[in-house]
Amino acid sequence: MKRTAILLLLSLALHASAQEKSDVWSPDQGNGTYQNPVLFADYSDPDVCAVGEDYYLTASSFGCVPGLPILHSRDLVNWTIVGHALQELEPREVFDKPAHGQGVWAPAIRHHNGRFYIYWGDPDHGIFMVCTQDPAGRWEKPICVVPGKGMIDPCPLWDEDGRCYLVNGWANSRAGFNSVLSVRELSADGTRAIGLPRIVFDGGQENHTTEGPKFYRRDNYYWILCPAGGVEKGWQLAMRARSVYGPYEWKRVMWQGATDVNGPHQGGWVHTAFGEDWFLHFNDRDAYGRVVYLQPVDWSSGWPVMGRQGEPYTSFRKPKSASAAVMNPQENDEFDGPLGLQWQWHGNYNQFWGMPTDSGNYRLYTQVLQGNLWEAPHLLLQKLTAPRFTATAHLRFTAKEEAQWAALLMMGMDYSALAVCREGDHFVLQQRTCKDADQQGAETTENLATLSASDKDTIPYAPAIHLDIYLRLKVADGQCRFAYSTDGKEFRQVGSPFTLRKGKWIGAKMGFVAATPQLIKSRGWADIDWFRVGSERGKIK
Repeated sequence: MKRTAILLLLSLALHASAQEKSDVWSPDQGNGTYQNPVLFADYSDPDVCAVGEDYYLTASSFGCVPGLPILHSRDLVNWTIVGHALQELEPREVFDKPAHGQGVWAPAIRHHNGRFYIYWGDPDHGIFMVCTQDPAGRWEKPICVVPGKGMIDPCPLWDEDGRCYLVNGWANSRAGFNSVLSVRELSADGTRAIGLPRIVFDGGQENHTTEGPKFYRRDNYYWILCPAGGVEKGWQLAMRARSVYGPYEWKRVMWQGATDVNGPHQGGWVHTAFGEDWFLHFNDRDAYGRVVYLQPVDWSSGWPVMGRQGEPYTSFRKPKSASAAVMNPQENDEFDGPLGLQWQWHGNYNQFWGMPTDSGNYRLYTQVLQGNLWEAPHLLLQKLTAPRFTATAHLRFTAKEEAQWAALLMMGMDYSALAVCREGDHFVLQQRTCKDADQQGAETTENLATLSASDKDTIPYAPAIHLDIYLRLKVADGQCRFAYSTDGKEFRQVGSPFTLRKGKWIGAKMGFVAATPQLIKSRGWADIDWFRVGSERGKIK
């Protein structure tokens, strides 16, 4: 245990420089209270565990890579990303390309005997587990604990006698049934099933779409906390039994009530070192994704009543903690070292897509693109982080062939991008937009301006032309507008307003793409100097 604590301290110290306070959203109100959501970003199906005075959270990542983000907090309000548990997804023949809505569903994170464990369901391949001693470091190779289709939302429980049990839900899209929870026994090390599943709860009509169970032991009861009723109109259930296999009695312990917090959906309970109880859950915000709320939990009745007598709080006093800096998950990136932890690809990383340079840039190479961006794995994207913000990027685009282009992108099932594209010896600024990209919708292009090259090569082989440019997107209440500048001081708004649309089980994401209709001799590239997120007034540091 002592060695684990030392490893945790060292890892957190290494990541301290990546912590930052957001200019656009802070749940910490600076007066001992917080506002919800504590994470205004798409951390779907969050789960949390406590190790002393430290808290670790993970969430669904589906087909995005790296997967299983690991967030750390000292007070359950201020969070930062410290790593990922999955650097690639398997099988590679599925996840080397976009696999929208597949992959990592509803993970559970636990700390047991000095090690961290994460279990998740891949609805097409089975229940998987990955573990480590250092949550901010390298995780071991994943293990398939229970192979097969249809199993989702698993959560382990190590009982007082050392035996291990697993609860999970079922996906109707693969299994042909849902709304039931089953429990089976695993080996004591949690690596394989040694018992057959038993149904312990059937939501039926009264609690239809029961899913996302989390397994606990408290006061000589086995507890399962889970949502029912669906993402948009559901509620939270608590169920308890004296035996791990039931029978379980149940109660509704949180619902929307008179609030505007629809759902409220799946999450995890944590008992703190200060004797308090809290529940983190998500709330669906459509194009912004599934953001994370924090609720106090009252056990005085013998049942976990969440929020204000079952209705979610939008603001409350902060949890007791020793000390915690005001911080948020990373947004900005100066690209002075390894790629920031906030970035993900839409498929397993390929080194031809891009890599950091020794001059403090991230180089993104143009990839051959046939069709629209929905099937492109080489998108470098991060989550949206507030309802209103401005994001600005400075880059140099180098085009070696005709029609190579690079863009600042807002991606979802509909997408729009502010692009620079080579035409002859100059560049054209374009807005490239696609509606129903997930249904093979056609991309449309609107030419906005003609831009002279900043530099031109004189070498005989594949001479390039270069453009130094600042690209900006502004988001407000589900709408996006683009702007550009050639000097970083005067920005000109261009193009048409774009309405954000979510992806498959994820929120809209923003970032970069570099592409070409064909590769004749040489790739072009975008050297991204920095990416910065500021207030809705466009204040950029």
